[in-house]
Amino acid sequence: MSILAALFYFFYFALIGVHVIFVPKILSMSGMSAMEIGIIFASAPLVRFAIPFMFLRGFVLNQQVFYISLILMLLGASGFYPALSHFWALLSVNILFGIGIALILPYVEVIALEHIGREKYGKIRLFGSIGFIAVALVLVRWLTTPQIGISFLIAMAMGTLILGAIIGREHTKTKNTEYDSEESVFNPLSHLYLWVGFFLMQVSFGPFYNFFTIYVTDHGLSLDTTVWLWSFGVIAEIVMFYFQGALLRRNLYVILWATAFITAFRWLVVALFPNSLALLAISQSLHAFSFALFHTASISTLFALYSARRLSQQFFFGVSYGLGGFVGALGAGLLYQHVPTYLFIGGAFAALGAAGAFYAHTRQ
Repeated sequence: MSILAALFYFFYFALIGVHVIFVPKILSMSGMSAMEIGIIFASAPLVRFAIPFMFLRGFVLNQQVFYISLILMLLGASGFYPALSHFWALLSVNILFGIGIALILPYVEVIALEHIGREKYGKIRLFGSIGFIAVALVLVRWLTTPQIGISFLIAMAMGTLILGAIIGREHTKTKNTEYDSEESVFNPLSHLYLWVGFFLMQVSFGPFYNFFTIYVTDHGLSLDTTVWLWSFGVIAEIVMFYFQGALLRRNLYVILWATAFITAFRWLVVALFPNSLALLAISQSLHAFSFALFHTASISTLFALYSARRLSQQFFFGVSYGLGGFVGALGAGLLYQHVPTYLFIGGAFAALGAAGAFYAHTRQ
């Protein structure tokens, strides 16, 4: 199962890399306006946020739904080909794609934690980071037409589907049947501070994911240097995934508020020293804590806290990367348009809010 999970993460996050990094460029090459691209990509986090609420109404993320989500993901990826020059068609296939990817990862994350455990999880999950950076380095040299980019998207989706289907089949042989019906018992409001922390933590990433390149290049760094800073952050993430096992034996709640506090410090460094390559590199090294260690601590916390394990993972991705990602992107856009010098100060305040929420959760 470890090898299958590692290969799955490689293809899944390579797929995400193509979608996030290159599909906006592909749509621009196809004639879409900036506003149209923004609307198309705003649909994905909103879908990711909305989907988990369906499962509070009796739906269950079982193997059949998982297989359907794999098919929807591939259909959505393939649909970009005929839809390239049509806004409403692109919006529809992106929503279809978003539904698929919103359901796939929570299902596999639970299987990975069941079979591998949180201490070894990082050594498997790091292959996702490798896939993300590998496809970026390869496709950046090959992306000359929209069709080439979509071909990469479809290829990564096909690999994800095949490996996901194999994992689903192998899990059937060993699964505990209690997880087929436990999804209906779930109440996120019982740990409200925890979910507020997840939301605010991802809001704090809005300036980074959407404006980091623009922000530092506006302050004098070259685009090539900025790309290397992005790559350095991913390398730090991979190193943390590999060595984080010993840290995860400690109190997970302490890790959550500590990594949120470190993230606030990271955004403060970017805000105060946007033209210092050395300090920006240090801030990127902290991605090891603010993403890699935080992510594993988050899903491990939910895995231990809730019996509805798959649904809790769905809500984690929906509340954080879905709603938090949407609000973070929108807030960052408003800050950068009206008070650009406070862009990462806003991110730092959101991360401090997350740290406070996680600390409040430990005091309940």
